[in-house]
Amino acid sequence: MSAPDPLAGLGADSSLFAQKLEPLRGLALIIRMSRDAYLAASFLDDRILAPGTEGVWIAHDEVARRLEGAAAKPLHFIFHAGHTGSTLASRLLDETGCVQPLREPLTLRQLADFHDALGRPDSLLSAAQFASLLETQIALWRRGWPECDAVILKATSSAARLGPALLAAAPEARAIHLGLAPEPYLATLLAGANSWIDLRGMGRERMRRLTGHLGEAPGALHALSLGQLAAMTWLTERLTLARLEAAAGARLKRVDFDALLDDAPGEMAGVAAHFGLSPPAGWAAGLPQSRALTTYSKAPEHAYSPALRAQILAAARAAQSGEIRAGLAWLEALGARHQAVAGVLG
Repeated sequence: MSAPDPLAGLGADSSLFAQKLEPLRGLALIIRMSRDAYLAASFLDDRILAPGTEGVWIAHDEVARRLEGAAAKPLHFIFHAGHTGSTLASRLLDETGCVQPLREPLTLRQLADFHDALGRPDSLLSAAQFASLLETQIALWRRGWPECDAVILKATSSAARLGPALLAAAPEARAIHLGLAPEPYLATLLAGANSWIDLRGMGRERMRRLTGHLGEAPGALHALSLGQLAAMTWLTERLTLARLEAAAGARLKRVDFDALLDDAPGEMAGVAAHFGLSPPAGWAAGLPQSRALTTYSKAPEHAYSPALRAQILAAARAAQSGEIRAGLAWLEALGARHQAVAGVLG
């Protein structure tokens, strides 16, 4: 008697989640995810793997074959600049009861890296191979719970650079982008005790992207102060948004994080309408009492609130005033040299 197929129903069962790609051998890792695990997860990367995780490596071509003719839910995207409320927005949408969330799947980050390399001699994939990989991942993401209106994928911040390709491959998809104006964004990034780890650790990747946007390097990475690194982060993501807006048009809705905190019912009602969701009556009006607004979205076991965030930002503005000024001055100087920078600052 043959052993049962652990991937039976892959074409329709979203509990079978494609967690990782292995491009050298053309494989995908499929793991079993419960509904509670999807709702709890802030990051669908290696942090969800545990000693008891059930998983099977399978040829990606076989995944594609099993997905042929599979039913599909609408798929939409949450893009963001980082530290701008995207996880909060995703968790508030969870409370509608009519979405399946996918928060920061590792495969999306991998696809963004593959896309960056296309056309280079060191690319592991041809353009046709990448298109096939992307098509299959989109089909996997579209498998939603039977009662949901849509699957809402929240991207990692840097993966917004893949946004135009995602929306081209999923022409019915819509997206939102969460961001902040420069000064509150710099204060947010500089508020954390370990902010320098992210700013310096991701600095090389962001400098490469910014150089691509501007056509020249805006300076030496090692010479930038912490405030200037924060400003570079804002500018890189803001120029990425500009490129995404040009590709998406009305399919993309911009959401300001401060506006969301000031009026969660109004802003989230607009987001739900943009995504074509049908939340229950009273959902938006009840959001000020939501647990998501009183806990830290990425780690709900910790208390957090808009009032606490305001206190943290006030402290950062006092302690990091010199770095914030340095970052804003760096942006102004670049704006004087580059029309694209002046446009987003304006």
